[in-house]
Amino acid sequence: MTKSIKALHGAIALAGISALALTACTGPSGGGGGSTASGNGSSGSVIAYGTTDKVTALDPAGSYDNGSFMVMNQIYSFLMNSKPGGAEPAPDLAESGSFTKPTEFTVKMKTGLKWANGHVLDSKDVKFSFDRQTKIADPNGPASLLTNIESIATPDAGTVVFTLKQPNDQTFAQILQSPAAPIVDDEVFPADKLLADEEIVKAKAFYGQYVIDSYSKNTLVSLSAWPDYQGVLGKPANGGATIKYYTDQTNMKLEVKGGQIDVANRSLSATDIDDLKKDSNVKVNIGPGGEMRYIVFNFDTMPFGAKTPEADPKKALAVRQAAANLVDRQAISDQVYKGTYLPMWSNVPSGFLGANESFKQAYGDGSGKPSLDKAKKAMSDAGITSPVNIKLQYNPDHYGKSSGDEYAMVKDQLEKSGLFTVDLQSTEWVTYNAASKKDSYPVFQLGWFPDFSDPDNYLTPMFPKGGFFKNHYSNTDVEALIAKQLVTADKSEREKTIQDVQNQLAKDISTLPLLQGAQVAVSGTSVKGVESTLDASFKFRLGTVSK
Repeated sequence: MTKSIKALHGAIALAGISALALTACTGPSGGGGGSTASGNGSSGSVIAYGTTDKVTALDPAGSYDNGSFMVMNQIYSFLMNSKPGGAEPAPDLAESGSFTKPTEFTVKMKTGLKWANGHVLDSKDVKFSFDRQTKIADPNGPASLLTNIESIATPDAGTVVFTLKQPNDQTFAQILQSPAAPIVDDEVFPADKLLADEEIVKAKAFYGQYVIDSYSKNTLVSLSAWPDYQGVLGKPANGGATIKYYTDQTNMKLEVKGGQIDVANRSLSATDIDDLKKDSNVKVNIGPGGEMRYIVFNFDTMPFGAKTPEADPKKALAVRQAAANLVDRQAISDQVYKGTYLPMWSNVPSGFLGANESFKQAYGDGSGKPSLDKAKKAMSDAGITSPVNIKLQYNPDHYGKSSGDEYAMVKDQLEKSGLFTVDLQSTEWVTYNAASKKDSYPVFQLGWFPDFSDPDNYLTPMFPKGGFFKNHYSNTDVEALIAKQLVTADKSEREKTIQDVQNQLAKDISTLPLLQGAQVAVSGTSVKGVESTLDASFKFRLGTVSK
């Protein structure tokens, strides 16, 4: 086993351990350089962070992606959050939070809180934030995480009571620190529609470790430390930060090597990471895994899908089964990602409670290798006698340049069987993210960067009633099992139910899991605190980084 694979296994294991333990100033234009913030309540150099991720929206109701959430974690707070280095929920805006009844979670808030614009921050903002999430229910937003909330009461300015539909929700404290839970200013944000990024910045509607001083979307963001932040993350270790966005990961690699940026994160190719490990001017930091990559099938528009002229559910399933029998995950892991991503055999990643290898058992030769014979049989048994054309879409920027190589391999693996012809196309993320949920792509790439460290986060957001994918998949038995595990306090019983969910998902193949990976960030050798933010919360906090 290579060193990189050992490191990845260790990172994934750490994520699993964390999961099992959970119950309940204006800065330089990308330079690293020596600028010191003043008058902002913090001291130290401004650090420069680089990424190829893109921001969809700063409004928490309008985005559900890692690029947007990364910025939100710097400028907003939550009722609950986690300290850097771990994932267990701890009070943030709250003084305390706990179940006072099986279906009631009561939060007592800190007193004297104010937004950066001077508005009062109290329980009214909290109720407003969650209510608008569910009212807007934007297709690109995270409202699907809040399905267990029945109602929210605010007996006074410092108390919030969440009444839940199902008792004993094993994930609710985690939900309160998820992408659905940043608290927003009710005097700034509209209750029934999204607010543009520029309006949020103009209104200084921030309560976090940082405020935004200047904002050029997906080009450059300048942050300064905010002295009045009283949350669990504490005072930043730096005086401020810049976030620089790259369209080409090669340029990001060159700038972190040259010291123009201090940290490069999401996404560098496996080849870049391998090369950077040999460079004495930088350090490659690896943190707990949990990210997954998969192929999504749109049940309406895929070959033989419900709204195609040749609609036939039996044939559509056979197409998915054939693809599952033909994809060679290990080859993609070895040849494209050089072990920085490993094969993933189910919808819950290895290392999380209840994870199994349902796809390895059901498809291929049983040991992880493809099976052409089983693919042919699935097609012939369904009456498919000629090659099936698949329109397969992938994204070249959000998931890194290596996606092109990954999906070229998928295309080759499917076509060399003689069972498929593949029309492979790519689209930039800003368009891709919305189009994938509007039936534009019959079969397409997506990745998942978890909201919190629990297996449910790979189930509830995705599969009930098509979930976040909007791929028209629905199975009442699966939905019942997902609902059951969510409220099962007994660990062994919950584990079995999670395994049952995965086994049924492997039969239906709403998604085809491919790979799981670790968190990787490259930093200058004088940069400190990067490893401590690559934790099992899966939140990158700029406040831990200094130089």
